Amino acid sequence: MEEALRSLLLANSTIAGLLAGGVNWGTRPQGQPLPAIVLNVITSAEGYRLKGRDGLLQARVQVDCYGSTYGSAKILSRAVIDLLGGYSGGGFRGVFHVGTRDSREGGSNEADRPFRVSLDFTTHWREP
Repeated sequence: MEEALRSLLLANSTIAGLLAGGVNWGTRPQGQPLPAIVLNVITSAEGYRLKGRDGLLQARVQVDCYGSTYGSAKILSRAVIDLLGGYSGGGFRGVFHVGTRDSREGGSNEADRPFRVSLDFTTHWREP
């Protein structure tokens, strides 16, 4: 699921046109330019039937859209919602936007603190 989600974001021409720093899992590499996206799996669970696993994975994924301005982070987040909200295809049986939070990273130098829009998505995935 992780590889497919990253590839899906990078393959979208609108998102790719807004990104300067790429899409990474877990952390944004130091010095990477903005705007950028960082992905984190918050929770995941396999589906089960009486006979065992059913092959369906349900996960909550946080998509952090970073920008040097609030506007650039927000524009990127809207493009991500447009792509992923209600998406199904490949192994994705459904991707659903379930929450948004706006914030700003901490740090001692306010000029260097990026803006962040965090999006939560519930994903339903089965290997194609």
